[in-house]
Amino acid sequence: MASSSTVASLWRANHIRMIIIFTVSFIAWLVIPFFVQVPLQPVFQIIIFAVGPAVVVIGISVFAILKYRKRFIEDKRHRTEFLTLTMEKFLNDLERESPTMFTSDNLVRATNNYSDMLGSGGFGSVYKGTFSDGTVVAVKVLNGTFDERMEQQFMAEVATIGKVRHLNLVRLIGFCIEKNTTALVYEYMSNGSLDKYLFRENNKSLVFEKLHEIAVGTAQGIAYLHEEYRERIIHYDIKPENILLDDSLHCKIADFGLAMLYNRDKSYVTMTRQRGTPGYAAPELWMPFPVTHKCDIYSFGIMLFEIIRRRRHYDANLPSIQQWFPRWVWIKFENKNLEELITECGIEDNDKEKVKRMIKVALWCVQYRPDLRPKMSDVVKMLEGSMDVREPSNPFQQLLEENHGIEASQMDSSSDDDDLVVPSPHEL
Repeated sequence: MASSSTVASLWRANHIRMIIIFTVSFIAWLVIPFFVQVPLQPVFQIIIFAVGPAVVVIGISVFAILKYRKRFIEDKRHRTEFLTLTMEKFLNDLERESPTMFTSDNLVRATNNYSDMLGSGGFGSVYKGTFSDGTVVAVKVLNGTFDERMEQQFMAEVATIGKVRHLNLVRLIGFCIEKNTTALVYEYMSNGSLDKYLFRENNKSLVFEKLHEIAVGTAQGIAYLHEEYRERIIHYDIKPENILLDDSLHCKIADFGLAMLYNRDKSYVTMTRQRGTPGYAAPELWMPFPVTHKCDIYSFGIMLFEIIRRRRHYDANLPSIQQWFPRWVWIKFENKNLEELITECGIEDNDKEKVKRMIKVALWCVQYRPDLRPKMSDVVKMLEGSMDVREPSNPFQQLLEENHGIEASQMDSSSDDDDLVVPSPHEL
């Protein structure tokens, strides 16, 4: 499979050659009668002036098609030298989809030999690039050899974000898959990720009204994945690092490397490996429980707490009771001290009602039992104020009961108090 740019270049070259040959041939067919001494019959004139050029054009077109087909087969044979049958079928199916397949040379030129790095992580590195038409992109180059893990990540990302279109989902423009280069090409989000605005020292650069808009926009994107797309998509890794902001600070969900599509008729999905980021991952992702799309809602709830406080949900430098912020919020809520908490968070008076609503929504989202968490379209309505938010129940009751069980077990198995270690809810 050649990239669209490669195909376009090939056909442009063929068209130029066809025009030149056709022009020369047509002139020749017009000039020949003047050099022929014997008068031509009308039927021969028809052949010369009409049929002749048509035959030439058809012949040249067949030649161009055969040449392109040869190039297509050679590219496909080169690609299949290192791809599995699963990946080969996946790429063949993509011919009917919209993402563009780029060559490694395309990306080297666009990124100026990968000179402008935007960020890096365990998955690989992201570079800024610009194509010849002026389109600015972010090129994510996946690390390592093309093994099973990279294959799964690549297919997950292309199969999900490559097909969906929504204002709050980052757009996948295309991809590259060659022996030495595996990359994904996204639209460029100039203001980076949300975590940079929440967790750096000068974290007041975004007013709370804008943070509330980002929370609503993120919820709308997740609602589309869960409830509006033809198949249900679980993201599995909702967190501030995966919420990107454009020139206007409009938010879009990114990084679908862990995502999974599944039929809406299925009530839960089967996990083949651990997914998500510790601290944001729902309890059912690391417990022997059925997993549903509600795990994304838990992660979103944790992120809501971070937006409210503009700090990580867990901070070991604080007093133990305040270290895990969601639990600290529940204590304040249960004791009817939300006003005190809101003041501690530096929220202005005109934003207090929104924050109270956000706190209640976050407490519902992080309920231990997935069936108690609201669906994402209701989360959107509650955040916007078009739906009332009921008083939440204690989302950490189950964790507390398990804590007591662990503590009792440790007390029975050890008489040495120094060996007693009771994990915090964040560590469970």
